[in-house]
Formats: sequence, C-alpha cells, structure tokens
Amino acid sequence: MRLRLVAVALGVLAPVLSGQDRDTVRVFLFAGQSNMEGADSKVADIERFPPFHGLGEPQKKVRFAYCIGREDKTRSDGWETLGPVKGMVGPELSFARRVATVTKAPIAIIKVAAGGTTLGGDWNPDEPQGFELYPLALEFVKDRLAELKKRKVRYRIEGFLWHQGENDMFVKEFMPVYGKNLKNYLACWRRDLGVPDLRFYIGELCTKTIWGMDLRPRMHAIATGQREVTDADPLADYVETAHVGVEIGGGVGLHYHYGTLGQLEHGENYATAYLRNTGELPVRERPLKAWPYARDSKVRLFVLAGHRNMEGERAFVQELKPRSLRRDDHTIAFRYSLGDGYRKSDGWEPLGPAGYYDTFGPELSFGTRLKRKAKEPFAIAKFTHSGSQLLDWTPTGSMAKPRNLYPRFVAFVRDAVADLESRGHEVEIAGILYHAGENDMSFGPHRKNFAKRLQELVAQTRQDLELPTLPWFVSQQRPTDHERVNRIDVSKAIAEVAERDANLVRVEVFDLPGQEQQLVIRTPGIVELGQRLADAWLARR
Repeated sequence: MRLRLVAVALGVLAPVLSGQDRDTVRVFLFAGQSNMEGADSKVADIERFPPFHGLGEPQKKVRFAYCIGREDKTRSDGWETLGPVKGMVGPELSFARRVATVTKAPIAIIKVAAGGTTLGGDWNPDEPQGFELYPLALEFVKDRLAELKKRKVRYRIEGFLWHQGENDMFVKEFMPVYGKNLKNYLACWRRDLGVPDLRFYIGELCTKTIWGMDLRPRMHAIATGQREVTDADPLADYVETAHVGVEIGGGVGLHYHYGTLGQLEHGENYATAYLRNTGELPVRERPLKAWPYARDSKVRLFVLAGHRNMEGERAFVQELKPRSLRRDDHTIAFRYSLGDGYRKSDGWEPLGPAGYYDTFGPELSFGTRLKRKAKEPFAIAKFTHSGSQLLDWTPTGSMAKPRNLYPRFVAFVRDAVADLESRGHEVEIAGILYHAGENDMSFGPHRKNFAKRLQELVAQTRQDLELPTLPWFVSQQRPTDHERVNRIDVSKAIAEVAERDANLVRVEVFDLPGQEQQLVIRTPGIVELGQRLADAWLARR
C-alpha cells in the first residue's frame, strides 16, 4: 500500500498506511436522494434475505450521525450507534458490516439524504435552492467531525458515497449539465472540507426500475454526465447498481425504488468498490481441480442468458435444496458474466453457486439434471444482466449505447467456444437457453414489441455465430396479469414465433413454486426452472 497524507482532524494531516491502519476511525460520508435515503424499504423485510440477516440490529461498534428527509428532517443527537432510521433500510447498514468485517478498522458514517431533490438546485454548492442541502450537509458534517476532534478521536475522511440524479432528469435546465454540476459538486466538497484527495463513489442509477424503461433517454443523459466525471477524475469511481434488486410494486409490479433487498445490495456494491481501492478486497478463487474433459473429446456448450431470474435475483444459497447443489461440481466447466460483467469468472470454474450476494441461477439444477440423464461431456456458459430489457439485447439496441449488450454477449459466446477449441475439443453449441425478460412483460411498449425483438436477437446470433439452425429455448414465466397490459397477448406472440421457427422452443413455466410476488422467482422456483430447461433440451435431442 502506498503512503499517503490524509485528514485526521479538521485542518490536521498525518501519514497513514492505507489498508494497514487499524486504529484510525474511517469516516464515510453518504449523501443523495430517495435511493440513498432508503425509500420503500422495511426493516422487517431484512430477514427475508438470508445473506443480510441481522442487519436490522444496531451495529454497536459503528458511529452514525444522520440528517434524513426534506420538510420534516430526522436528525441524530450527535453521534449514535448505527442502525435503521425511521423504519427504513439504507445502504450504510450492509456497507458498514462488510467493511468492518474485512478491515477490522473502526468506522463512522455521516449521512445526509432527502428524496426528490436535485443537484442543480437543492444540492448546488454555489446557488443552493429549494431545501438548500449543500450548506446544510456541509455544516452537519463539520459539526460531527468537530465532535470527534473534541473527543480526541483520531480519524480520516475516507470516502464520499453519492447516489442521486433521478430528479435532475425532470428539469430541462439541469439534465444536460448534470456532469458539469457533478464535477463542481465534488470540487466544492474537497475544497470546503480541506481534503483535496477525497475519493468519491458515484452510484449508477438503477435501470431495472420503471424509469429505466419509460424514461430511458433521460436516465441515459444523467448516466452520461456521471461517466464524464468518473472517467476524467482519478479519485471518482462509478459504482454499478443497475443489477441490484428493486422493490416489487403494486399494479404491474414495476417500481421506482430499490426497496429493502436493493438497498442492502446497494451498500455491498459500495463496499466492494471501496475495498478494491484500498487493496483489502478478499480474493475470490474457484479454480477447477483438473480439466474435466478428455483431450480431443467433443464438448457440448450450453449458453444460459437472460435477466433477473436467470441471474437469480432472489434465489439464495442458504435456502438451496437439495444441499448437494451448494457444492462445486468439478466435472462440469462453468464460465459466466453476471450483471454485464459486474462479476465474471476467471476463465472456467467448477459449476457451483457463483452469484454476487450469495445468489445462484437455474444453471445448478440444469447441470445436475443433464449430468444424470445425458452421458456426453458438456460445459455451461452464462451471460446475464438483471438490469436489462430485451431491447438492450437486440442487435440495434437503443440510443443508450452503453446499455447495448448484444456485442458483448456474442463475444462472450465466441470466447467460450474458442477457449474450448484451444484445449483440443470439438465444440457444439447445443443451445441458447434464454429466460424471457420479466420487466418486458410488465411495461406495455416493451411487451408489445417483445416477440419482434426476440426474433431479431435469434436471427442475428445465428448469423454472427454462423450456425443457421442454432437451437433456442425460450422459457417464459406467467406474464404480468393487470388490466394495463392484458390487452397485449405476449404469450400468444411468443408461441407464434416458435411455431414458425423449427429451432426455437418455447418453454412455458407458469407454475413455478415459491413465487410470492409478480416478476421475481424465489429459490425453489429457480431450481425447478433449471430442471424444466434441461428437460426441454432432452426432449428435443
């Protein structure tokens, strides 16, 4: 770790060896609007998600100071113990536990957040408007740091975590200059705190929300502004959050906020980014014990692809039965890119649970079923992004170019084939198994165009992979049942595509177990989905 000068008290500097100091309190600043505040989350729901059990309880070793809300602000009485505020779950809960567990260092968090606020107005350092949050937050942060100094607590300001931008996209004057305003915002905090090397973590806006669909151009404008800043500023990191869970709402199920699960995963993402910067991120290795296939043998490659349920958003290893599925199977080579590369395998790994947040997808039961019923060697490659819609997978994509997945998806498949061939194998792509986009089923314009876009995706992959009869297996859970979208018979449209295409099989999975809410399938359903996909391939071969 490199030696650097960091602030330990207002106006005081001291040398600290980052990542090795276990005595200095690491202070983190959290700020933003509703998805930083914790909107539409519930403390009682934490226990529904096994990786995050216990986070509703106070974290006694973590100092916490907060000012949350707009008109009616809820403030801490100086420094308190970290825990939920106003019955909400914020990203600071999972962030603190993860960082404290890894670093063993003392942590303090200062949070100022208010929903429905803008960077161009409320958070503007130069001309604050509306709720005038910049001067309020600056004063609040300085007061809390002064308390630490008064108590002779040695500290350093370690990072600033920012999640905001949704409301700027509704103001025509603010949206096109978001990047300019964000650059100024970072500079002002560094100047006003006297910490010129303060590192910022800028949270991506979640494209899995309804705004990621019906306001795609506006979301893209804000994301472009964020990227402009993080690409140019070596002390600003873009933290991907488009793949985290999102609250399931009423009506068609789509929502604006992360909710409980998303907030917990949101905090994990920030912790990962921070620990990577300090060099304290634990190394995660899952190497194959030995290459499982005889040289010169033929290997069938199965490609799994899709969105939130193919990724396994709400399928947790702790709930996985049979327990044998929790163990790595070194006889099946597994390669993956999850969340459009948020987590990637290191080449080929054994088939086993590999999701971020202790999650898994249908690949586990799919591989187990195939291994039991088919004797030929096979490998599995999985490419998913739970924050995507089918539009992002099409060859043409959308005007939000960074969200276009098709080129990366095809490259991923080609790389898997090339790697197997380099090991001396003849490779047969046995099929692409795609689970239909859940959000697409709930938003009218996407539901209407789903079948057409599916045809485009299938046709282009066959052309680009030079496999004109490449089999596709498209699984479809029960579409959203609501008067706003029921006039669009998407099931009939997909069935008609399958009738016209002898190499496309529609796999209807309307009765998967354990589906408590629209859109999302939980652990037992994901296990059965994998089994149904395997059976569909076995029935056709």
